[in-house]
Parts: sequence; structure tokens; C-alpha cells
Amino acid sequence: MAFIIDNILLSPLKFTVWIAAKLRDSAYQEMTDESKVHEELLALQMQYEMEEIDDETYEKEETKLMDRLEAIRKMKEDM
Repeated sequence: MAFIIDNILLSPLKFTVWIAAKLRDSAYQEMTDESKVHEELLALQMQYEMEEIDDETYEKEETKLMDRLEAIRKMKEDM
């Protein structure tokens, strides 16, 4: 009987912890998703090849994206 009462009383807390864990996992997965950075690099390259952006803009944006990609890989390595 005590087991059932404990489950009833602790279920809101357990649910909150479960939700927090799911949110944490989802945020981690989104933060370490390399495919989005690759897509942005491809889009940037297409803009450059179609002469929509100049050399300076391309190099600046490419550097930002490559830094982001490196940070993601380092984060994955550390985990």
C-alpha cells in the first residue's frame, strides 16, 4: 500500500524530471547536429558561385560556419 501512495505522491516529480531529461537530450541533439551547418555551407557556396555574394562576405561567413562545425565536433568529442 505504501508503494502505491509513494508512486502517487512522487509521480509529478518523476514526470518533471522525465520532461527535463527529454528537453536536455533534444537540445543536445540539436546543438550537435552537423547536417544543418553542412547545409548552410552548401547554400553559402551556391550563393558565391551564382555571384550573389562577394569574396569577402563568402570568406567571413565560411569562417563562422567552419568555427561552428569545429565547436560541434569538439563538443561531441568531450562527451
